[in-house]
Amino acid sequence: MLLLVFIAALSLGSGNAQELRRVDDTELIQLLTGSNNVVVLFNKNNCQRCLDYENVVSKIQPQLEDTLSANVVQAVDSNLVSIYDPSKEPALVFFRRGIPILYHGEANDDEILDFFNDNLEPAVKELSDDNFEHLTQASTGATTGDWFVFFYSAECTVCQRLYAVWESVGGTLKRKMNIARMNSGGSGISTAKRLGALETPAFIFLRQGKMYHYMTKEYSPEAFILFAEKGYSSKSHPQKVPELPSVVDL
Repeated sequence: MLLLVFIAALSLGSGNAQELRRVDDTELIQLLTGSNNVVVLFNKNNCQRCLDYENVVSKIQPQLEDTLSANVVQAVDSNLVSIYDPSKEPALVFFRRGIPILYHGEANDDEILDFFNDNLEPAVKELSDDNFEHLTQASTGATTGDWFVFFYSAECTVCQRLYAVWESVGGTLKRKMNIARMNSGGSGISTAKRLGALETPAFIFLRQGKMYHYMTKEYSPEAFILFAEKGYSSKSHPQKVPELPSVVDL
């Protein structure tokens, strides 16, 4: 009798977590091009850390569906993972009507829920030549706070793979500074030329009239966040932000 009760208890306990629905790349593309929010766990076989993430995401699937109004799925050995996380599996990405943000913490249920619920809307601002100086006040020393800007271009494959990463940076630092991006081959070409950011990807931290170039090739949320919070002072040589070109210069 006790054995039956024990088995029943185990069955009830194992039923608390829903098994994550698996989708192939074709199904995933259909989901991501739709109008709904989607949480995707990119996994691969024979990966203990992937299994840890799967167990946690399965456990909180009902909360993710309810609070984010999202479909929750997993994609195993997907060819799409490198588009959203250059470091690959496991990668947990929240698509907010198509705009991705990468979760970069540990496989912790509370941290995942808090991070995604705190980032229901994109945090990264889009800058252009028309609004750059007005919003950043970069050359004057500014009253609008610090800015960390990602310069991208349509031809840059690496740039395309960093959008979810950069949203992760923005979602983490949005209460401390401004996180932005700028098309150095289009609407931001004049500013990119002025700041020396025509070669993409390029990352520049702007603080009190000075600019600090992010020079390493480590493109993880953790590395960007560390640089913006304190690494800029030791890992980059400060340069004065160039003045706006005069009418004569133009």
